Amino acid sequence: MKFRYAMVCSSNQNRSMESHSLLKKQGFDVSSYGTGAHVKLPGPSLREPNVYEFGTPYKQMFDDLRRKDPELYKRNGILPMLKRNLSVKLAPQRWQDNALDGSFDIVFAFEEKVFDMVLEDLHNREQVLMKSVLVINLEVKDNHEEAAIGARLTLDLCQELEKVESWEESIDEVVAAFEKQHRRKLLYSISFY
Repeated sequence: MKFRYAMVCSSNQNRSMESHSLLKKQGFDVSSYGTGAHVKLPGPSLREPNVYEFGTPYKQMFDDLRRKDPELYKRNGILPMLKRNLSVKLAPQRWQDNALDGSFDIVFAFEEKVFDMVLEDLHNREQVLMKSVLVINLEVKDNHEEAAIGARLTLDLCQELEKVESWEESIDEVVAAFEKQHRRKLLYSISFY
């Protein structure tokens, strides 16, 4: 694989991790992040989310929720999701704190708000390398079923991007073909490191 990818959602739990897991299994050089202030997972009610700091190990969250209410968190898919996550990496990471991870060629966001935050963060960084980065938004609802569909679509688009000589010269055609085939609109922008 010639490109380095980043998958980004709000809490680095569901959408970004589903795609990270699938792309990693397919041999891609991939990392994942969240853009939120904290990691939020559903709780017993909408007003009672489980809130963790970025960097809290997935295993610690898993153990915490299993202790609180194993039936609820198994039924709503949170425990299986955390189990998947801890097989991919140690803990959720925050996009805005990832400068030491180096540069990426292509960044996927899974909601427009996250896409905007990634672009804003890249814009606010000092552009020393003058290396281009493609930022794509593929809108994906934050539930387990849609995350799985979004991951397969992301894999498909990554495979198409890997086939081209230079994404800078081919992005319009690749996006148009993807949108036509999958009937999904993509937003994309170019930024720099």
